[in-house]
Amino acid sequence: MAYWLFKSEPSTWSWDDQVAKGDAGEEWDGVRNYQARNMMRQMKLGDLGFFYHSQKDKEIVGVVEVCAEIHPDSTTDDARWECVDIKAVAPMPNPVTLAMCKEEPALKDMVLVNNTRLSVQPVTEAEWSYICKLGGYSHKG
Repeated sequence: MAYWLFKSEPSTWSWDDQVAKGDAGEEWDGVRNYQARNMMRQMKLGDLGFFYHSQKDKEIVGVVEVCAEIHPDSTTDDARWECVDIKAVAPMPNPVTLAMCKEEPALKDMVLVNNTRLSVQPVTEAEWSYICKLGGYSHKG
């Protein structure tokens, strides 16, 4: 299993919007960055990710699961752009802010800490476990 982070502006697509989609999940569409798209190409069913609110709050607010592997992005006719579908798993009991991540020496190499603009990011297993602990999320897998 691999771990990821999905960033969204809450005014565009929020954690509540994601939760409302239920087990069917939703396309992580609209990504127009090759690096982020290529990461989605690596994702497998059951991979887990953090749902991150960007802009104002800058915090991890939930956990999501990849529920459909890479496929054409339905928001464009341009075949270069593909996406996965994700579904909400659980809220993060205590949201983990970007500031908290930057203060933790164990997270100094995390992509989020060093490249806050990338909308889809890999998360190492050690980073995943550490953030889950910080946020009070008991995970399996």
